[in-house]
Amino acid sequence: MEPQIGFSRAVRSGQYVVVAGTAPIGDDGSTVGPGDVYAQTVRCLDIAERALREAGASLDDVVRTRLLLTDVTQWKEAARAHGERFAAIRPACTVVEVSRFIDPAWLVEVEIDAVLGQETG
Repeated sequence: MEPQIGFSRAVRSGQYVVVAGTAPIGDDGSTVGPGDVYAQTVRCLDIAERALREAGASLDDVVRTRLLLTDVTQWKEAARAHGERFAAIRPACTVVEVSRFIDPAWLVEVEIDAVLGQETG
């Protein structure tokens, strides 16, 4: 969707890398894990992690994440997927409920901010 909308999945400016809202879209363009917040969050994180790598960063550089959910009562499923990637890194994280996304089948989107060469803690 990046060319159609006119945005970048990730932008690097100096030591900063910002990953845009990332939806659970499969390589074939379909929604991954319909009805499954955990599966959709895993897919969002896969896409975001690939974008980080392409920008010269890694999950170890992540300082902030945002989990945007259409039903915040399902936050534990999104948090489980997040924890599998970030338990040792422990970036600042915000979980918020939104009314909907472009595709109503999307239950979650993920945003990530990273700083290259930063110290964790």
